[in-house]
Amino acid sequence: MVVLGLGRFGKSLALELMAQGAEVLGVDSSDAVVQKVAHRLTHAVVADTTDEESLRQLSVHQFDRAVVGMGSDLEASLLTASVLINLEVPNIWAKATSNSHAKILTQIGVHHVVRPEHDMGKRVAHLVRGRMIDYIEFDDGFAMVKTSAPTFALGQPLGQSSIRTDFGVTVVAIKRPGEGFTYATADTVLTEGDTIIVSGRVRDTERFAELS
Repeated sequence: MVVLGLGRFGKSLALELMAQGAEVLGVDSSDAVVQKVAHRLTHAVVADTTDEESLRQLSVHQFDRAVVGMGSDLEASLLTASVLINLEVPNIWAKATSNSHAKILTQIGVHHVVRPEHDMGKRVAHLVRGRMIDYIEFDDGFAMVKTSAPTFALGQPLGQSSIRTDFGVTVVAIKRPGEGFTYATADTVLTEGDTIIVSGRVRDTERFAELS
């Protein structure tokens, strides 16, 4: 994995990838930035990420995944992404700081565009306004929510409950107090104190979580 741009986002991502056992090449144009993380990454190099020849010399074209970590410098972000596309890196991820930035990255051929601040803001907003323990929203308006089992659903098998028909959500996992998560089945019976994960459309999962 190669991470181009080792600012707050790029550095955090690179270190997390290392923690997960991945080998990471980090590249940044700042010598000071590279020096701070050099001992924590597999390789860390000072180079101009917008220069195709420089990245080719680093064998970036041989990586199957690359991340454009800079976001505030729009020109550097777009030029770096363009270089990766020219190098035919199979999976390119890039950080965007606005809708227009994300749109341009997508138009030039970046495979995956993320907006960390925007996405985190939406996630926290859902957690603040509802009774959710955790919340993940996907691009197509689908979400998964971690919440407490509602009182009305206790004491009966999920297959006999009206959760799916009345609320449009599906209980996919359950966690008993002091235990780990397990998959929920039609025979699973919810009891007081259970934590559940439900999936469904965003509005449906919000409405269901409010009942907990």
